Amino acid sequence: MTDPSPHPDGSFASDNYAGAHPEVLAALAEANTGFAPSYGADPWTARLGEVLRGHFGDRAEVYPVFNGTGANVVALQALVPKWGAVVCAEGAHIATDEAGAPERVAGLKLLTVPTVDGKLTPELVDRQAWGFGEEHRAQPAAVSLTQSTEVGTTYTLEELHTLSEHAHSLGMRVHVDGARLANAAAHLGCTLREMVTGTGIDAVCVGGTKDGGLFAEAVVVCDPAVAPGVGYIRKMDTQLASKTRFLSAQLLALYDGDLWLRCARHANTMADRLARGLATVPGVALTHPVEANGVFAIVPAALAGAVRRTHHFYDWDRERGEVRLMCSWATTEEAVDDLLAAFRRAAGEGSPPPGLAGPGRAEPGQD
Repeated sequence: MTDPSPHPDGSFASDNYAGAHPEVLAALAEANTGFAPSYGADPWTARLGEVLRGHFGDRAEVYPVFNGTGANVVALQALVPKWGAVVCAEGAHIATDEAGAPERVAGLKLLTVPTVDGKLTPELVDRQAWGFGEEHRAQPAAVSLTQSTEVGTTYTLEELHTLSEHAHSLGMRVHVDGARLANAAAHLGCTLREMVTGTGIDAVCVGGTKDGGLFAEAVVVCDPAVAPGVGYIRKMDTQLASKTRFLSAQLLALYDGDLWLRCARHANTMADRLARGLATVPGVALTHPVEANGVFAIVPAALAGAVRRTHHFYDWDRERGEVRLMCSWATTEEAVDDLLAAFRRAAGEGSPPPGLAGPGRAEPGQD
């Protein structure tokens, strides 16, 4: 089978392009023995609940699902009444990349707000959080945040706490799309409990696929009282796996230990290495701080076209000439340096400037 990337060993198009971590595959193979009860009544899923409660608090309820879109839809549907609306950033994944699933499947109204750096603030939330009690307007019932954001920035703990307090003061719940939650925690140097439960988040979609998993995410409800019926909704939304043990086994491989953090740290480190190198290429300008595993930059069209002959990455804002380059648990230093060399060749440059080598070698998922 032909790989769609012209440079399959170092694609920077998406962290979804990376395969599954060997430890995840080993966990799947181990789970693939004998018989086990279906629909989550298995030992792996029971253990996963214990593990994620260790990360998010004793009251947390855990629901493995197939993918991030499904996780977001299930979580939001549980948090928001049928007449409710969700305030989110204009560039949020739920608004731009889920084919209208929150609206079509969950029947929710999304109230979007433009942001500069992908992050909401209380002031930005207030642009849409109004009309409470007015029957002609969908009622703002939840705020949805992405951590880390779609442009690779990360909310600080103080920002998350402030947003949660503000939303709760308005009678709204707080949801976090955590497809890259691990990358945010690695950047902040905090625990998942500090970042989620400690800041007042009500429900979080915990990523697995972008952090070394094969196909596994989880909806975690920090306080079951604010999101009733998640189990029923998961089934209604076609996200309940018959052989749930294979979802849970992947997440256990990641979160019953520190594999989730090792993978995220490595991906972040590779993104930082890439960003520092790109900053030295003539004509290239970074557009956002690199606070996770994504690098965003303005690249002249001719330069981007030349590099794309050998390396794969996507446009983010074609009109501005902004591109997105993603690193993953499987990205190597050699792949980053090879990409940087391609940029320098295309820009008419030679060898990298002294001092660019950066930190010592880190094997994928092992730093």
